[in-house]
Amino acid sequence: MRVAFAGTPEFALPVLEALCAHHELIGVLTQPDRPRGRGRKLAFGAVKSAALARGLPLAQPPTLRSPAGRAALEAWAPDVLVVVAYGLLLPPEVLRLPRHGCLNVHASLLPRWRGAAPIQRAILAGDAQSGVSVMQMDAGLDTGPVLLRQPYALAPEETGGSLHDALAALGAQAILEALRGVAAGTLKARAQPAEGVTYAAKIEKSEARIHWSAAAPAIERQVRAFNPWPVAETTLGGEQLRIYTASAVANEPPSGAKSHENGMILAVQDDFMLVRCGQGLLAVREVQLPGRRRVGARELSHSRELAGQRLV
Repeated sequence: MRVAFAGTPEFALPVLEALCAHHELIGVLTQPDRPRGRGRKLAFGAVKSAALARGLPLAQPPTLRSPAGRAALEAWAPDVLVVVAYGLLLPPEVLRLPRHGCLNVHASLLPRWRGAAPIQRAILAGDAQSGVSVMQMDAGLDTGPVLLRQPYALAPEETGGSLHDALAALGAQAILEALRGVAAGTLKARAQPAEGVTYAAKIEKSEARIHWSAAAPAIERQVRAFNPWPVAETTLGGEQLRIYTASAVANEPPSGAKSHENGMILAVQDDFMLVRCGQGLLAVREVQLPGRRRVGARELSHSRELAGQRLV
């Protein structure tokens, strides 16, 4: 099957590699280069780097709504367009172009978590299960009929990074299965149910700020969901403190801990510092101060007094 591919970030790479290994990949669409970093220099996306390394035909139109933007895709004349985290809307002219349509690999079990950030939203919500869906794309936002779903059980310590990697790999398996079924005519898309629709809004950096009035399990999920980006943060002694690893604990406060203020560091025990939350306690294990490396809470306590300070 003649397959074209559209994707941009690292999440799309396992699907790209799987298509290269099992299909005739005739061209790659990816977003234009964007300025990044403090110097705001133009940088390649992960998909562009991989396509160049493989010598694949590559196009980076700023839009697919114009004839010029669609020219490369039309010239490739694919049987199917596989889309993974591309970042540009596909107009009706593109949706109609391949004879088998446009298939999207989405990082959730649709219709739950349609939208931009299904990985982090699943962890924030405390979902026990996530997965990937292969969907026949239509004009809506992740509303098209689904060809198949592959579930994935979240581990208790699941982070945004670990779930990203697991679902990226699962998506590669799912798209190969979906393409086999489409080519053989044995796999039919089914409309998404009207019940259970949720939307995964784009993550805003402001969401990383910890509010210690929240319950400890909710703050733990915030820490896990935002690792490795944007990283949950608080303030210690007027400095930003990023928190990479933490867990809610059922322990009672240590004897002698008299403060009931949310965010108060009650003690440093073993490899963690114990922080009071609106409900329950949080064991904070791995942190980072500005311009410093990531360290354990015990190591941080060697350079400053922590017990009795308040995180805000």
